[in-house]
Amino acid sequence: MSPHLLLLPQTNLTTLSSPFKSLVNLYFPSTHNHSLPCPSLHFNSNPLLQSPGHKFKLTQKPKILPFNTKCSSQVEDIPGVVKEKSVSVILLAGGQGKRMGVANHQNWLSVFLSSLGLLRIFNKRANMPKQYLPLLGQPIALYSLYTFSEMDEVKEIIVVCDPSYKDIFEDCQEQINVDLKFALPGKERQDSVYSGLQEVDLNSELVCVHDSARPLVLSEDVEKVLKDGWINGAAVLGVPVKATIKEADGESYVVRTLDRKTLWEMQTPQVMKPELLKKGFELVNREGLEVTDDVSIVEHLKHPVYITEGSYTNIKVTTPDDLLLAERILSTSY
Repeated sequence: MSPHLLLLPQTNLTTLSSPFKSLVNLYFPSTHNHSLPCPSLHFNSNPLLQSPGHKFKLTQKPKILPFNTKCSSQVEDIPGVVKEKSVSVILLAGGQGKRMGVANHQNWLSVFLSSLGLLRIFNKRANMPKQYLPLLGQPIALYSLYTFSEMDEVKEIIVVCDPSYKDIFEDCQEQINVDLKFALPGKERQDSVYSGLQEVDLNSELVCVHDSARPLVLSEDVEKVLKDGWINGAAVLGVPVKATIKEADGESYVVRTLDRKTLWEMQTPQVMKPELLKKGFELVNREGLEVTDDVSIVEHLKHPVYITEGSYTNIKVTTPDDLLLAERILSTSY
């Protein structure tokens, strides 16, 4: 619901108590001690707003008018405010990855058969990447696509995928209100991100990279990391590590126990300003570096990366157990 502005009959500020006068001066700084369009009020329920010797009574019914506080021209230069239609999302949905694998293993089959209609799909595409498997009847990759498409900040989504899977996204194009583009996946993750970066609108102010195998990302977490990325230049969703982490040597003997207070598990989205990401890629390509996540590209520039605390439900579906867990989370969320 949009906020509203209360328009009331005239009252003199000199008769108002100090707390109320402070609120008035905050929202109507030009009035000072002059008359203000507001009614006489009787605050007998709130002693903080009572003024000794003065009682105010509502003498006229107030009018409620819409008060629109969101205007792109007004928030354009406010630090920390991400403008509407200023974000390009790179949705990684291509390739199988070193850990993703394909859905042709026997242990996946038992999971497929537990959901209605999966056997037919399994027989049709036994070797499909897991991000296209149905999750409660919808391909995993489409969950985050819909989440981003409903956000005011997002102007376009660049899907990095094999051309044989483009139809999955094209079929839902009429249901989303953002531009949909496609890019070819690369050999490694960083190659896919670079491919998607080439399609980013030149006027975009933030690039938001997300792994489509994380279908349960929350829009409120995306909004937080976008804001932190805008302020700091680079930000990533993460959650504090809950387990005890030990470092081991090559023969599996413990070297030391790490302080988990300083450890975070990284998630996506990972957000960067496009010019920073481009400079990072120049360095990575020039030095022949290999990175495992997107903000690592920026880290090589010695630029600080902010960690935005996300949610533990933002899981990555890489195993049959992950798929079952995602189903459970979705089933209890609605």
